Amino acid sequence: MWEQARGGADGGEDRREGSRRGRREGGGRGGRRSEGREGREGREDRPELPPQSPEEQARAICLRLLTGMPRTRRQLADALAKRDILEEVSEQVLSRFEEVGLIDDAAFAGAWVESRHRGRGLARRALAQELRTKGVAPTLVQEALEQLDSDQEEETARELVERKLRATRGLERDKRIRRLAGMLARKGYPEGMALRVVRRALEAEDEDADDLAI
Repeated sequence: MWEQARGGADGGEDRREGSRRGRREGGGRGGRRSEGREGREGREDRPELPPQSPEEQARAICLRLLTGMPRTRRQLADALAKRDILEEVSEQVLSRFEEVGLIDDAAFAGAWVESRHRGRGLARRALAQELRTKGVAPTLVQEALEQLDSDQEEETARELVERKLRATRGLERDKRIRRLAGMLARKGYPEGMALRVVRRALEAEDEDADDLAI
């Protein structure tokens, strides 16, 4: 009986020892901890990506800005300067972008004139000022403005006045003239053209009123 009890105790110890060996050999908790350390060490051993060169940084900045909308060379140069890109690197990258057509100030100016004249009714003087602030060269500004002649500009002025005419009814005539001419002046129309267009619009309105009275 004593032997049986001893054998049972020895068997339990053997089983516990075997269980401990199984966990160590079969990947128990200790094995997982070891594997985790090895995994971390493996990740630390991976080579890190080399930092971007100044040229790569400049290209990435320009491409990101051009994705949203067209930009002039001056606008991109200003953006690179704010990000501390050296001037010689900036000039090199921007020149390359011009060579492949990603920067085209002439095309930018032409599209700007057409869009802002049709969409906002801006006259040549206001358009020229906007293009200059964006760094477009004077010769390119002049070329872009040539697509607008005086007749087209005056026609747009008439359309602007006609849309605003009703809102000024009830005011004195002189006040209406000042308000409508001021609206055209803010959009860059010459004073003489603005006054001529406004007076003609008011005269046409009076004639229409007389016709209705008859």
